[in-house]
Amino acid sequence: MKKTSPPRRPEPTEKLTLSVLVPVYNEEHLVAASLRRLELLAASPHLSRVEVIVVDDASRDRTPEVLAAFEREAKDSKLHWIFLRHERNGGKGKAVQTALARAQGDVSVIHDADLEYHPKDLLRIVAVFAEEEADAVFGSRFTGEVRRALLFRHQIANKALTLACNLVSDLNLTDMETCYKAVRTPLLKSIPLVSNDFRIEPELTIKLAKRGARVFEVPISYAGRTYQEGKKIGWRDGVRALAAIARFGLSDEIYTADRYGSQTLSRLSRAERFNEWMADTIRPYCGERVLEIGSGVGNLTRRLVPRKSYVASDVNPHYLAALQSLTATRPYLEAVHCDLTDPRSFQPLAGRFDTVICLNVLEHVKDDRGALENLWSALAPGGRAVLLVPNGQWNFGTLDEALGHERRYSPEALGALAREVGFEVEKLLVFNRIGSPAWFLNGRLLRRRHFGLVQVWALNALTPLFRQIDARLPFPPLSVIGVLRRPAKGTHLRVA
Repeated sequence: MKKTSPPRRPEPTEKLTLSVLVPVYNEEHLVAASLRRLELLAASPHLSRVEVIVVDDASRDRTPEVLAAFEREAKDSKLHWIFLRHERNGGKGKAVQTALARAQGDVSVIHDADLEYHPKDLLRIVAVFAEEEADAVFGSRFTGEVRRALLFRHQIANKALTLACNLVSDLNLTDMETCYKAVRTPLLKSIPLVSNDFRIEPELTIKLAKRGARVFEVPISYAGRTYQEGKKIGWRDGVRALAAIARFGLSDEIYTADRYGSQTLSRLSRAERFNEWMADTIRPYCGERVLEIGSGVGNLTRRLVPRKSYVASDVNPHYLAALQSLTATRPYLEAVHCDLTDPRSFQPLAGRFDTVICLNVLEHVKDDRGALENLWSALAPGGRAVLLVPNGQWNFGTLDEALGHERRYSPEALGALAREVGFEVEKLLVFNRIGSPAWFLNGRLLRRRHFGLVQVWALNALTPLFRQIDARLPFPPLSVIGVLRRPAKGTHLRVA
């Protein structure tokens, strides 16, 4: 497998690059002044490069001519300018998506083409990325900065929408509808945005929360304008925003399609009680110096820490970015790229751990013996490898194919493979009998390639019952857990 590094985060002392995304529609009188204000970003001590991507969303006034004139004047600017145009009006969300596709900065921020927001506040927002390991920073108009006193009914509507969004996202924002939303660009590009209008505000907020992003707020100034001055958002947009909050609160479409199957695995991770069951099952076999292979976004990690030392790993760059966010407040936790199939990934990890956890990973690799040898190398003599693999080749179906499984195992096959490598088999546990008929129904009979969200909700809701009755069910287990021990000093890896 080709090594894929996580999106690189600049060190706190390093300067960032910034992409400013500017959707424009019918702002002939204000857009030039709004863009000129952005020039002050060139003086930021936190920024090494600023690109401004302006998207004219098929304006029907003189905005295209104003932008063309500004583009000619901007050639000597310290900023890097990109001007794009839609042939058909698509809405603010669509213009943001068009600009985002061209963004190359470490961080991307949305900037409206009017004069309600001032770019001086972006300097404060960028500083939070540099100082706080933030994934996203929102500028709040209601936390103490100078703002124009105007449109009380709009403020009430904003607070109502923010409250509704907070209830769904479990964030405690003060201003969800703010324009100034800055997000690390790789994270923003990996979120599937579908809203073409102002509904992009709650959509982005809720999806960031579901991705586990570290979201911060900073106070910003605000000079709101009246409808006579050109304000466009109205009461209908508020109704649409409420509907969007309900829609995206129920949805779990939070990853764009990729070769890692991030969206499918993310859906499975929503079964929090099931993940807790797995963690409780393997916890008695975990020591104080742990390496976890295939940590995903940290569902298991969060349940097994704190430890003296815990290294969470994955090959999916989006998952690695999420794991890195977890390390900000956990000094014992480290997030690293580690490919189970690549011995080079294990060279810096050799002999460091008393426990290696590898759940639902071994079945994905072609050379499972080589993978076990790599796990052996990371263990200190006497250390344990705790593996969970799918049971029963007879149950191999379309779900396995969609998830990239090479095979399913049996307790005997897993034990034999482990002994070939040189492990002592301490225990072979069966796990999740209730899951076998459900897997057979979906993957063999119905030939589905993904789990429905309702099925995942049902699994999560019923897991407490399943835990009580699982040992008494007559079904073969869906999974096998192997607790393997690397023998004490003097015993070497068995090389075929």
